[in-house]
Amino acid sequence: MKLDVLAIGAHPDDVELGCGATIAKEISLGKKVGILDLTRGELGTRGSAEIRDKEALDAAQILGVTIRENLAFADGFFINDEKHQLEIIKIIRKYKPKIVLCNAVDDRHIDHPKGSKLVSDACFLAGLSKIKTVLNGVSQDSWRPKQVYHYIQWKNLEPDFVVDVTDFVEIKMNAVMAYGSQFYDPKSKEPSSPISSKNFLESIKYRAQDLGRLIGVDYAEGFTTERYVAVKSLDNLF
Repeated sequence: MKLDVLAIGAHPDDVELGCGATIAKEISLGKKVGILDLTRGELGTRGSAEIRDKEALDAAQILGVTIRENLAFADGFFINDEKHQLEIIKIIRKYKPKIVLCNAVDDRHIDHPKGSKLVSDACFLAGLSKIKTVLNGVSQDSWRPKQVYHYIQWKNLEPDFVVDVTDFVEIKMNAVMAYGSQFYDPKSKEPSSPISSKNFLESIKYRAQDLGRLIGVDYAEGFTTERYVAVKSLDNLF
């Protein structure tokens, strides 16, 4: 199966928070989109790996993605080395995405920039034919995504481009709230965390509103890129 977009996150819910509305929009345009989680989020303050597994599946159904996989790397302790790169390379070569979306290049949680660099490096290496990989007993062909874009997470990084997601924010919020163990719930008896506050939940929408304001729409999501974003003509910009 070939994907148009593969969104990758260090933890279940990273993708939903960072680019859930963009994913929903791409799917509405007929694109095949998949999600790859690097860890099961087992070190999270709230919930458990098993709970988050189920929440991730529920969120995937809400977004309408084609596939969702989890590499079960060690939460908090995965590193950017050959072993981890090869596992991601196998997934990239399996699904051959044109575009990869991944974690923020700089962020509060240490797994986010680690995951960002790991995925970026793996995308480059996946295109080298002398790196041999085998999946399910079959040798894989090399494949390099055309673009790697980084969504924005806790820190208010300045985006290189933004996507109008005005009609897709509610789908994003529903997917986020599928992670009931993680986010604001006044009835929860779980310990508090930086992402469990009402303020954080509200910030998801008001960040999108602010980015939308800057481009003259209601809501937008921002991304940074490692390469120039090219357009065919000035008419492609709005």
